[in-house]
Amino acid sequence: MRTDLCDQFGIDHPIFAFTPSEHVAAAVSRAGGLGVLGAVRFNEAEELDRVLTWMDENTDGRPYGVDVVMPMKMPDEGTSLDLGAMIPQGHKDFVEQTLQKLGVPPLAEGAGREGVLGWLHSKARSHVDVALTHRPVLIANALGSPPVDVIEQAHAKGVKVAALAGAAKHAASHVANGVDIVIAQGYEAGGHTGEIASMVLCPEIVDAVGDVPVLGAGGIGTGRQVAASLALGAQGVWTGSVWLTTEEYQNLNTNKGMTEAFLRASSADTVRARVYTGKPARLLKTRWTEAWAEEGAPAPLPMPLQNLLVSEAHSRMNEHGDPDVISMPVGQIVGSMNEVRPVAAVMAELVSGFEDAVGRLDKIRHA
Repeated sequence: MRTDLCDQFGIDHPIFAFTPSEHVAAAVSRAGGLGVLGAVRFNEAEELDRVLTWMDENTDGRPYGVDVVMPMKMPDEGTSLDLGAMIPQGHKDFVEQTLQKLGVPPLAEGAGREGVLGWLHSKARSHVDVALTHRPVLIANALGSPPVDVIEQAHAKGVKVAALAGAAKHAASHVANGVDIVIAQGYEAGGHTGEIASMVLCPEIVDAVGDVPVLGAGGIGTGRQVAASLALGAQGVWTGSVWLTTEEYQNLNTNKGMTEAFLRASSADTVRARVYTGKPARLLKTRWTEAWAEEGAPAPLPMPLQNLLVSEAHSRMNEHGDPDVISMPVGQIVGSMNEVRPVAAVMAELVSGFEDAVGRLDKIRHA
């Protein structure tokens, strides 16, 4: 399983793994893929700097990437205090009343985190600045093309830029802006995702961007699905949800019931909604997401207000640990995530499953 991307990045397999866990990202890189650390959870630049220093020291010299959440256009952010004042009281009341109905107690004094401001454009820029003082080979943006000056900033350091796309027209725009790799993320994916399924989206984007490398994303968690993506014209895959039930991820998982919820879920147990960030994102279907879909529930606020609104609620649900009451992005591949395994085992299956699938096709071709 080698494509041109392997030579470009110095990796053994064209398997890119997005994860908020530095332990998972480092393990993927050590196993021959490219671990990509999600930076959105870091409110402070110093915290991201510390974690990337750890990555530098624990990847055995192998390459890794960093993922940010940055809109191309600079929004009017104000201050965190100003943003909080923009949240309607009715939304705040709904969140508190819902948590009470779900039996989620308040946090202990001093527990939890400030609203995750990593969703802010200015915070994402600081993430890029910090990342480029380390040794990532890739900066990826979950919201499409980053601003052109950010792309140029990465290129000046010899760092490639990738951007997610949910439609062929968006992919073409990314390339025009200078993006090096397009991630064709289908409807099945966890987190921010568009409305076109991977089987249709990937070849459309491959055709739209010419020689620019494409990574297939959405619903990829087995070697057979890697083979399908490459058959559709992708040069590699972008994976995410499959790493949530790895042993290494448990170092980050602060929700006592989250792993249980993933292990028992089927592929039908997700929902695409705006309740997590304000933009459409696929989440695990729970009593929390169902509450937002009930008659009389308020409409989610735009990004970043929705995230600020629900950030404390997320902390409370995480601390409570009820697998029926969590809020977590995950893709439809969750139905296949039915055991906790080390990263190395997942990587090994992705590679061996790919080889088996290609072998079966080769037999058919020569039949």
